[in-house]
Amino acid sequence: MAASTFDDQLTWQKVGEQNRKSADAEPPTQPPLKCPECGSSRIWKNGFRYAPSETGGEIAIQRYICRECGRRFSEDTALGSRMGSNPINHENLRPSAPYLQPNRHDFNLARGPSTCQVCVTEVEGTKNLSRQRTRQKRAAGATKLSEEKIRGALVNFSWYMKKNGYKEATITSYAGKIKTLVNSGADLWNPDHVKRVVAGMFTWKDSTKKCNCDAYDLFVKMENLKWEKPRYKPEQTLPFIPTEKEIDQLTMGCGMKMRAFLKGLKETGADPGELLAVEWEDIDFTRNKITINHPVKGHNPRILNVSDEWLRMVSRLPRTAKRVWTAKPQSHYNSFKAQRRRRAKEYGNPRLERITFRTLRHWKGTTEYHRTHDIMYVKELLGHKRLTSTQIYIHLEEKLFQQLRNEFIVRRTVSIKGMMALAAVGFEKFDEVDGVHLYRKPRPSEETFSFAQNRRVLREDK
Repeated sequence: MAASTFDDQLTWQKVGEQNRKSADAEPPTQPPLKCPECGSSRIWKNGFRYAPSETGGEIAIQRYICRECGRRFSEDTALGSRMGSNPINHENLRPSAPYLQPNRHDFNLARGPSTCQVCVTEVEGTKNLSRQRTRQKRAAGATKLSEEKIRGALVNFSWYMKKNGYKEATITSYAGKIKTLVNSGADLWNPDHVKRVVAGMFTWKDSTKKCNCDAYDLFVKMENLKWEKPRYKPEQTLPFIPTEKEIDQLTMGCGMKMRAFLKGLKETGADPGELLAVEWEDIDFTRNKITINHPVKGHNPRILNVSDEWLRMVSRLPRTAKRVWTAKPQSHYNSFKAQRRRRAKEYGNPRLERITFRTLRHWKGTTEYHRTHDIMYVKELLGHKRLTSTQIYIHLEEKLFQQLRNEFIVRRTVSIKGMMALAAVGFEKFDEVDGVHLYRKPRPSEETFSFAQNRRVLREDK
């Protein structure tokens, strides 16, 4: 019994040594992948492509790109170059090939070798397409040529607008909208397909769809294509008007450059693009004036008044360039959003998040009309070319300051001189009867009214 026990111990020791040797041995190495086009092994991973499976899920297939010839191929395409010139068969395939890893969203996929180009798992009845494989080079080349064609079309489109006298802002905007259509999957040379893509964008507003269709309409004219432009009517919405206290809270918490920019928008009512284009020569520090020499599309150049406080803020900014604010519009707005988020969180006021650069322009137009009740003055201040663009501030003023318009002071006149005098002091015309012009303006507050009445009483006593 003792001898047999000793022999069993020796036997188990030998088995353990063999197991340790096999565990320490290096796993067999597989030959590296090679490009099926040039045979080079200098390849990079280039994402995944997904193929449907028999169970209804998807299989993730590793794709590669050759650093020598630029050929893009999949793992199943490279198996022939890895194993020689023999065609793919069950004997050459490894069960643990990386291209057989199932998609992380499909847990019911069966692991197993695949011998077809459509990359389905090997189950009974699956068609073997190893002898009917098509070359991947044509698909990769077609994608590259398509990208080059689109890039060339965008360049030609920009030059086409330049030749026809479009402004730089319009050229940049329209080219960006055409690129948006391409990124959305639209075929630019198929107008019906573009219509379907735009109609399927449920997250786009009608105004966004109309702008994209306007840009594509010009692209169709350049390419001599035929299409019927869709009818999208933009939805009219009223802008958000914050209180002056909220604007001051946002302004005082920003950096030096941003604070001066917001203060300038609040005082002048200029468009953000107009104020960004202001140069140092456009600011008159002696007369407290600023000249808008680079108006945006649809606006007129003009000279506006500014305060001493704003001029002191601007004078502290570094003069490193011709323009006062040298940042690009998008980066400038991104910086503003970050500072606005901090101020809204600090004050616990989510309304601050709704303030944009253009909000200050709407605030200026509304408050100026409430102060003067002169729509033509507001039109000249904001630089509008059409009066219809300014009339929105009449509605905003009536709704926001309705409690102050319950009582009016009414005056009448029959002469032009009287009409000008009433308009100069804030009266607005509301009716005309038999040649008599009727004017009115809101009645001042109780304190102001009593003070004026006391002055009149004192004057009468003297």
